[in-house]
Amino acid sequence: MDISSLNFFRNLKTEKQQFAVIGLGRFGRAVCAQLHESGYEVLAIDQEEKKVFQALHDQIASHAVQLDTTEMAGLKESGILEFDTVIVAIGNFLAESITTTLNLKEAGVAKVVAKASSTTHMKILHKVGADLVVFPEDEMGRELGQRLITRNRIIDLFELDPQHSVVEMKVPEEFYGKTIMELDLRKRYGLNLLAIREEQEEKTEINPLANKRFSPGMVMIVLGSNKSIERLFK
Repeated sequence: MDISSLNFFRNLKTEKQQFAVIGLGRFGRAVCAQLHESGYEVLAIDQEEKKVFQALHDQIASHAVQLDTTEMAGLKESGILEFDTVIVAIGNFLAESITTTLNLKEAGVAKVVAKASSTTHMKILHKVGADLVVFPEDEMGRELGQRLITRNRIIDLFELDPQHSVVEMKVPEEFYGKTIMELDLRKRYGLNLLAIREEQEEKTEINPLANKRFSPGMVMIVLGSNKSIERLFK
């Protein structure tokens, strides 16, 4: 998540927050369900009557209406313009997505979140006024890539509790040629180095000396918070 996204979420009101979600595809339904389960008032909207009835049947929203959100008159009649935040989840229909986002901002909706299906779509949504644009497919792809990279580095992991772990991992290439003292893992990452060993050997060196130098093929065992461990991979 980038800084602009972080600032957007920080600015959302925490009390009596109301959300409207336009578009009840997989993404829109997931957003509705999460918000509704979290206790927020959610209005679900879609052009297809079947999807509206399904949302009510599945109880993923407080209310659901069938509406063409490209028509300003319909938006005004539905009361959606009174909601704090509106999520436009019509990512696969560019014209409808862009027109709806533009209508909402011109009508004065404070915060509009829009789903993009491509980089070009994302740029256009920003230009018509969307306060935050999300690109789920891109974000999921990056997350998956990061997980694969992380898994390739981690050899073993033991969770001490939900927030802390002991991890056995391959030494990052950036550490090659540097000493334990030079890296100062505790100060830089908040991690405690417990032991090191050569990847192809079983012998482990507990509490290695500060002048020990990292080299290719070396494995280290560290203890720390999961956030600190993730920071090390980044």
